[in-house]
Amino acid sequence: MIDLTIENNVAEIVLNAPAKLNSLNEEALGELSSAYDDAAAAAASGAVRALVLRGEGRAFCAGRDISNVHPETDDAVAYLGGLVTPLLRKMAEFPAPTFAAAHGACLGVGLGLLVATDVVYVAENAKLGSPFANLGATLDSGGHWLFTERLGAHRTLDLIYTAELMTGADAVAAGLFSRVMPADELLQRTRDTAQRVASGATGAFRASKALVAGIRDRRIGLWESISEENTAQGELCGSDDYAEGFAAFQEKRTPVFRG
Repeated sequence: MIDLTIENNVAEIVLNAPAKLNSLNEEALGELSSAYDDAAAAAASGAVRALVLRGEGRAFCAGRDISNVHPETDDAVAYLGGLVTPLLRKMAEFPAPTFAAAHGACLGVGLGLLVATDVVYVAENAKLGSPFANLGATLDSGGHWLFTERLGAHRTLDLIYTAELMTGADAVAAGLFSRVMPADELLQRTRDTAQRVASGATGAFRASKALVAGIRDRRIGLWESISEENTAQGELCGSDDYAEGFAAFQEKRTPVFRG
C-alpha cells in the first residue's frame, strides 16, 4: 500500500490504501519506513534532492488502522514507541527538503506524519484535530506538541476534550502548517514547489533544516543560533553551490546548483 517513485530528483511516496482512508497498520508502517530508507539512499547518491508525501483517494491518512485491533490484547506502546516514533524521527531527519500534500482526514498517526515533514501544504477540505475522545484514548504521534506549540494550552485542550476538527483553512490561519490551497490544485502545486526546491542549493537547505531543528528541539537562544548559523555558513562557503551562487549573482545569470 506504499508506493515510491523517483523522477527528476524528486521522490514521491504515496499512501495507497484509499478504501481504508490510508490508515496504517503495522505492515504499512514497515513499508513506509522502508520507502523512506530507499529514498534516503537515493538522496545520499544525489539522485533525490526533495521528497513529496501524499495520500491516494479521499484522505491523506485517517490514522491507525484499528479494524482488527482488540483492546484487550492491544499493545499501544509497541505500536507507537516501537513503530511510529522511529518512523517519525526518520522522516524528520530525511537528508533533503520534504513536502506533504494533505487533504481530507489527517488524524492520529496521519497528523504525526505531517508533524515530521518539513513543509506541509493542506487542502481547504482537510480535517485535522483529535478524535480520540470518541475512542477513550489520547492524542498521540506528536499531536500534543504540535497543538500546544502552535495553538497554546487552552485551544489544545479544547480540541482534545471536544474532538472537534479544524479545516485546512483554519489550521493554516492558526499557524499549524504552511499554506492552504484548493483541493484540486494541492498536489500539482506541491509537486511544482518540490521540483523547484530540488533544483536549488539543497546543501544550504539541509543546513537550514538542522538549524531549525536545533531551535525546535534544543530550544537554543538567539546568540547560540547565530553562532551555529556562522558555523554553517563557513562550511557552505567552501561548496561548489556557494561559488556558483555568487558567480551567477555577479554575472547576472540564473545559478545552476548541483546540490
